[in-house]
Amino acid sequence: MALKQSIDFRDESNALYDVLKGTKDDLFNSQTQFKSWTINEVLYHLHVWNNAAYLSLSDQEEFTKFMKKFFNTVRAGYSARAYEKELSNNRSGADLLAEWKEGFEKVSDKFSEADPKKRVKWAGPDMSVRSSITARLMETWSHGQEIYDQLGIIRKDDDRIKNIVIMGINTFGWTYRNRSIEVPKDRPKLILESPTNEKWEWNTQNNDNSIIGSATEFCQVVTQVRNIKDTSLRVKGDVASMWMSIAQCFAGPPEDPPKKGSRFIKEKKNG
Repeated sequence: MALKQSIDFRDESNALYDVLKGTKDDLFNSQTQFKSWTINEVLYHLHVWNNAAYLSLSDQEEFTKFMKKFFNTVRAGYSARAYEKELSNNRSGADLLAEWKEGFEKVSDKFSEADPKKRVKWAGPDMSVRSSITARLMETWSHGQEIYDQLGIIRKDDDRIKNIVIMGINTFGWTYRNRSIEVPKDRPKLILESPTNEKWEWNTQNNDNSIIGSATEFCQVVTQVRNIKDTSLRVKGDVASMWMSIAQCFAGPPEDPPKKGSRFIKEKKNG
């Protein structure tokens, strides 16, 4: 049976592909609200690290060589975005979109056949196959948000975002340790409404700290595509409030969430 997370990754990628299919090439050069990355640059990033995940599963020696060359190139002063463009064969617009699609389908196929518990290398600690492809889903979903925002489209989520919710929960301790802050003993209660109106609950015994509301908005906060103050999530307690102000479900040094009001769905233009 195919690994469910590999199917979820493909479905999320295809949803983003369908949004961009038929888009005029000049729009791919428009700057998003995420660090002024263009849509092309978002796709470079997703494509390159999808391919890196493929290497981590298919040829760990080649993956190690890739990582060494990537970081040495960036340390030498070459822009990561420029290098990701080079690694994407300097394509852009519709050509880049097609290459990205071919790549994510290859990754999905490869991971669907793998042992979910097999360990694979990454830029940080080693991960299981299941965690690795879930991370690709999370990256696609979170970086996809700046594209949806730029195009003025309200994304219609699917319950596959439960993978991201769980990643957000599992990185509770990481969020604090990454900032050298003592990890709270009691995790907040979560009561979230899924895109299909199911109720998802965790840590229901904690009545002092809680987060209640939309699963989509919870994902937006833990992936740092929205400030907690730009959501309707109901947050109770000091621990819950602090977590939602610094939540980070992705690897790397501590990143601060976007400032209130800085990330939003732009008004869709006609024509």
